[in-house]
Amino acid sequence: MKLSNRTLKGLLLFFCILLLSTAAASAQTISNEYKFNTTDTYRIFLADGSEFVGKFLGKTDTEVTISTNSIPKIEIPFSNIKKIEVVNSSHLRRDGSYWFPNPNPTRYLFSSSAIPLNRKEGYYQNSYLFLNSVNVGVTNNISMGGGLEIISTFSPDVRPIFFLTPKVSGKIGENFYAGGGMLFLNADETSLGITYGVATYGNTDNNITAGMGWGFYEGEFSGRPILTVSGMKRFKRRASFVSENWFVPFDEGSYYGLFSYGIRFFSEKIAVDLAFINNPDIAEGIIIGVPYVDFVIKF
Repeated sequence: MKLSNRTLKGLLLFFCILLLSTAAASAQTISNEYKFNTTDTYRIFLADGSEFVGKFLGKTDTEVTISTNSIPKIEIPFSNIKKIEVVNSSHLRRDGSYWFPNPNPTRYLFSSSAIPLNRKEGYYQNSYLFLNSVNVGVTNNISMGGGLEIISTFSPDVRPIFFLTPKVSGKIGENFYAGGGMLFLNADETSLGITYGVATYGNTDNNITAGMGWGFYEGEFSGRPILTVSGMKRFKRRASFVSENWFVPFDEGSYYGLFSYGIRFFSEKIAVDLAFINNPDIAEGIIIGVPYVDFVIKF
């Protein structure tokens, strides 16, 4: 059957109208999906990967208008929007700028804070390239971790060293967290580790943690506790100062200290620690301390 030119033009016009009405309906659906107000701050993700953070000014059926720190008024078509989030007020600076959440707030260099991992959150950590670990939030207050070092896997005479790191922690008050856990390590059929408790004051960006733990070796616990004092201070959108300090029981009732200080650089999913481990004995040979490097990937 041969169609006339008039019929073809009619069909073409029909399909154009159909496509336009579908796009309009889609934009209308997106418009109705989000309930805006003038008090919250919104983070708008676009299909091309860019994003805007700002206050709601108004909307039509096809676009939303917001005001950002640098742009007084910007109109964004709903058809270009992939996702919209309400920004937690704790991530807004006094000048109105937005700082994304710290991707690694639950751990300093080696030791952990009392801030818990949320359920289904997790991260992979690699220290010195050969020490690997993974931690996952089982619930909002219970996490489970484990890892191994890979150098011993290449030796036929030494069994791989692996470890487990369960932790229970949670918020007990405004800016106060408490928790406890264990580091269990198995090395060449020898079991040792630490059971510990920690208390943290602060938030996910700026906090200080005090910890106390008892080491054990082949089922025998130490008579005196190991003490830790650690902290982090976020001073840039993508950087924090991190310090972790250990005080280990030594001879005749004394304690031996190990101190660390460094910078954590991070994006929303990846963090890299560049730090130094030091004390008076180390400083005699290496004045700035022993370099420490790790990276963390959040998932």
